[in-house]
Amino acid sequence: MEALLDHGQIVVGIDNFATGHRHNVDAVLAIDADFARRFRFVEGDIRDIDACYAACAGVDYILHQAALGSVPRSIRDPITTAQVNVDGFLNMIVAARDAGVKRFVYASSSSVYGDERTLPQTEAKTGRPLSPYAATKVANEMFAAVFQRTYGLETIGLRYFNVFGPRQDPEGAYAAVIPRWIASLMRGEPCHIFGDGQTSRDFCHIANAVQANLLAAVAPSDATGAAYNVACNESTSLNELFLMLRDAIAVTRPDVRAAAPVHDPFRPGDIAHSRADIGNARGALGYEPIHRVAEGLPLVVDWYLKG
Repeated sequence: MEALLDHGQIVVGIDNFATGHRHNVDAVLAIDADFARRFRFVEGDIRDIDACYAACAGVDYILHQAALGSVPRSIRDPITTAQVNVDGFLNMIVAARDAGVKRFVYASSSSVYGDERTLPQTEAKTGRPLSPYAATKVANEMFAAVFQRTYGLETIGLRYFNVFGPRQDPEGAYAAVIPRWIASLMRGEPCHIFGDGQTSRDFCHIANAVQANLLAAVAPSDATGAAYNVACNESTSLNELFLMLRDAIAVTRPDVRAAAPVHDPFRPGDIAHSRADIGNARGALGYEPIHRVAEGLPLVVDWYLKG
């Protein structure tokens, strides 16, 4: 939203604030008086087809990010996860088709790689999904491909790898690891690592994800009908991540330097390691990471410390 408005676009947003907060929208609109003039908001649920039609009316490009994230949430409640991530996705892509939208860019996930252990992960080689959440993202990619072949609606999927950045909610049972650990360290509470901490992820700053969406919206037509990795081609273990966050916070909070993580049992559904091959995104979209994890973490820590 912020990047699109900053680029002079007229933007429509839809949200039911099930996982987000209205104050994040208000904070963006407060940046520039002209932003509110060019922004239309539909408060609604993507499980409601009428809300989807309202959001798609008059729109040229859709950047579909709405979903219920979290592998553990999907394991505990697979029905709601599927209703939002599959039924809601289908509602949006049908509404996009009927509205004559030019291109439908959507959020996929590194979870589609499942039990495939080859690193780095390449788009052509996925494994078996390890969670209901992963299964919903596989379904999204299948529906998108079918809609392009059947209806001619151009689609591009973006397989995000552990996106982090400002405005992520650190609270709740399903909060992402980086904002949750930042909040815990700032409060003097223990950070919990599931497993021995050698589990690794390709952490991706939000600026990289935003760039990928903008590039996907304007990429040549021969780049459509596919899904692309959005990451940095780097692996950071959870042990390394904890130390990086602790050291970044300790610059202004020296008391944090003595903190140590607590190790809990490994969670079912989690993959052991992820690292993305980003060659296809580079070649087809012109994607290049703006912030790698070592550059992005201090920026995010600074945002939370100032907040």
